[in-house]
Amino acid sequence: MTAKGELARRKIIKIATAIVNRKGFGATTIQEIISATGMQKGGIYFHFPDKDALGLAILEKARADFLLFLDSALSGDSPGACLENFFRLAVEKHLAAGFIGGCIFGNTAIEFSDTDSRFAAIIERVFDEWIELIRRTVSAAQDAGQVRTDIPATELALHIVATIEGGIMLSRLKKNEESMKKCLDTVRTFLHMKTV
Repeated sequence: MTAKGELARRKIIKIATAIVNRKGFGATTIQEIISATGMQKGGIYFHFPDKDALGLAILEKARADFLLFLDSALSGDSPGACLENFFRLAVEKHLAAGFIGGCIFGNTAIEFSDTDSRFAAIIERVFDEWIELIRRTVSAAQDAGQVRTDIPATELALHIVATIEGGIMLSRLKKNEESMKKCLDTVRTFLHMKTV
């Protein structure tokens, strides 16, 4: 693909992602994407043979971006600091978006987990990767004596991800960070996080 073609493909994915994240895949039409991108219908279909192909490309790009975010967010001078940094940046990320759209992975899981195994497989992979990265950090924090050790790191990581997803959903509904922050405060208490 030429550089111009790759730029056009990226433009379609970026603009379509914003629409899909707000409305969902099912409610988003190709015509909306054509109008928003300013491209011709043939230009869209040159890069993506159908709406599902575009949807899968959106999820793969969102997955790659999210893994980069996690890599950056899960950083700090200690494992506990890594968790704190991640919690703070997760709130800031959604606050910057005005809590519009929420989590594309959670949204898609609700929309497609029972109806389309291709979409569900990507979402399952994202959540598995996310939980594993959190598990590693929690395990290191347990070894450092910064979080509780009586519950396995895998179970704590699952709890963290599930709580964050719920917090995102509630903050999206209320359009403010209060619910997400309260969920994260509860996670800190549940983890018995020590000052880092």
